[in-house]
Amino acid sequence: MKRIGILHHPKIPQSVPLAEEICDWLEARGLCHWHASSWDEALVEQEIENVELLITLGGDGTILRAARMGACHGVPILGLNLGRLGFLAELQPEGWQSKLDQMLAGSYWVEERLMLHAQFLQNGEFRRSFEALNEVVVSRGSLARMVRLTAYVDGGYLTAYASDGLIISTPTGSTAYALAVGGPILPPELHNILVIPIAPHLSLDRAVVLAEGSTVSVEVSTDHTAMLTIDGQFEVELQDEDRVIIKASPHRACFIRMQEPTYFYRTLMARLRPAGSE
Repeated sequence: MKRIGILHHPKIPQSVPLAEEICDWLEARGLCHWHASSWDEALVEQEIENVELLITLGGDGTILRAARMGACHGVPILGLNLGRLGFLAELQPEGWQSKLDQMLAGSYWVEERLMLHAQFLQNGEFRRSFEALNEVVVSRGSLARMVRLTAYVDGGYLTAYASDGLIISTPTGSTAYALAVGGPILPPELHNILVIPIAPHLSLDRAVVLAEGSTVSVEVSTDHTAMLTIDGQFEVELQDEDRVIIKASPHRACFIRMQEPTYFYRTLMARLRPAGSE
């Protein structure tokens, strides 16, 4: 890896000096690098085609941003956790130098994860598309009122939900919002898609696990504003009869891993352990 990008979180004070320290470390080894805020997507898009690795300094949200930007260019992500959970991160602030030495020596493997591609249609016409690593959510807006959502799978009717919303999740997202509403946990190597209602009322209240390659279409029925949310970071207002179509993205999010492949379960159990337990 000859050119490495470093993305810091602009709201985490320690991320900037740490980014500068990593830049100095890479420069001392003759490696090209550049450094930017993970929120400056315009700058990242200008540079990313010439980058072979993105190192992120922040939490899982920073990694989600980097993954969406890097996936279409095939750029892998190496996450250094400065956040609370760090489900997706590989490094911790302590000992990052030895881990980077290990990676530069070629002792790593690349993990690929499914992403979603969502299209927003209004009056039957395409308006906008998004990529998501965790989930696409169609939900009620600011009013505490249910929305009615009709779901179709591969063009066939699935069911109608009266609920606060519907989560369409990847296996990566199964440990995020989907987990909070009682969805199943899927290992990251799977390519299934989850459909999970949020607070359903007299509707199907179980998660549906779809086969790889399925397409989900969600039609909104509401007399007020609903919301489309991507990875908890972008939102679009939806109106009555708007439609969102979700399927597997042709791109994959790639992560540099130096732990053994079973790391996922160890990390999961550590994060789910009750506070104060051994």
